[in-house]
Amino acid sequence: MGPISLATLLPPDFDPLTCKLHFAVFNGESHPIDALGNDPELWQRWNTWRNVNDDFNRRFIFSLAQDKHDPTLWLFGGIWEVVGRRPEPRQHSYDVVLRDDLMGPFPKRLYVRVALAGRNRRRNMEACLDDMTVAMITEEPFGGDPFPGHDRINHSLAEIQAIVRQGRPDWRIALEHMKGVYVIHDAETGEPYVGSAYGDTGIWQRWANYALTLHGGNVGLHAHLAATGGDYFRKNMRFALLEFWSMRTDDQHVIDRETYWKSVLLSRALGHNRN
Repeated sequence: MGPISLATLLPPDFDPLTCKLHFAVFNGESHPIDALGNDPELWQRWNTWRNVNDDFNRRFIFSLAQDKHDPTLWLFGGIWEVVGRRPEPRQHSYDVVLRDDLMGPFPKRLYVRVALAGRNRRRNMEACLDDMTVAMITEEPFGGDPFPGHDRINHSLAEIQAIVRQGRPDWRIALEHMKGVYVIHDAETGEPYVGSAYGDTGIWQRWANYALTLHGGNVGLHAHLAATGGDYFRKNMRFALLEFWSMRTDDQHVIDRETYWKSVLLSRALGHNRN
């Protein structure tokens, strides 16, 4: 049996000539699939951005968010009707409303398979429809990638920012009442920074500070941020836990283990630790 064409799921009277496709991809700060899964208002804003051209120049937008791990897999984010347009480029210049009456059961459940050539992510629907197939339809709507486990965190600063901004309960519950030692690696250079969370500050609160400031108040990271810029930081600085304990753990033990990992990873000589 061959793949199922996406066209078979469209409403019978829906005309592709009235619709633009929006293939939303990572913008250097956040993944659109996180907004789609957890933040309806933010996901709506993803579909209101106007570039230099009037890309959304048709009545409808068929929105899709790219999977983080498979660039040919896209999660359906609903059909939006454009009810207002303003001429300002590089602004949220479109007014859109979600049309629940058009494919209402499928947002956040329908995965579409299509491999795009070129950089254009806003296309006429009729030009791509024959190449778009149904990859799967899940029983439950997508709600964001679940917390992977304390020993499997390997996330960029941009991803940590999205998790903190959305207040993801699975992440917060897992990290809020935990002390720990963590490493932040520069994915381009390999340079590490070793930090810790202790006292009344759990890992969640500590990382939320990085999400807000990017540098967390650390002298070495602040200098690195000044040299490389915010976009570089959000993309390339990656977080992982080295060790973690309950809040009952003695603070001195956490500090001693932080010192140990600074020595092991040479984060003073080759990284961004300054003490």
